[in-house]
Amino acid sequence: MLKDIMNRRLFLSGVTTGAVALGWWRLGLDRAEAAYPFTLSDAEWRKRLSPLAYNVLRKQATEHPFTSPLNKERRAGVFACAGCGQKLFSSKTKFDSGTGWPSFYAPLPRAVGTSRDFDLGYPRTEVHCARCGGHLGHVFDDGPRPTGLRYCMNGVALSFVAA
Repeated sequence: MLKDIMNRRLFLSGVTTGAVALGWWRLGLDRAEAAYPFTLSDAEWRKRLSPLAYNVLRKQATEHPFTSPLNKERRAGVFACAGCGQKLFSSKTKFDSGTGWPSFYAPLPRAVGTSRDFDLGYPRTEVHCARCGGHLGHVFDDGPRPTGLRYCMNGVALSFVAA
């Protein structure tokens, strides 16, 4: 009985510590967003973006696979951030990954940033716009040459500008 009580206390103290750490980590993210060159208030973001684009870019949501018209975009041009217009990916680096999201093997120089994401319980590398901090998707190490990377982006977080 005493062992069960101690195990419960240990478990609850671990949960509490984790919750506090997560809270402090999230506070740090909010502060970091203010450091981006392009910033808007939450109300301005909501006005500027569709509800789905807002949820993806500002709340780190994910659109359903195979729903973006940008999956089939084959013209020469540039894919930009749907939030602020920052040029992110050249169409020359786009490839069909079969995942249901627009995929690229390399971003344009200084166009994106990355951070660790544990939302699914394991580490992933989140990709965000270097100008506004908008969530774009994730990068994985199973892409084609020459980089071996797969930037798996939410189509709703992107716009396309034909060359």
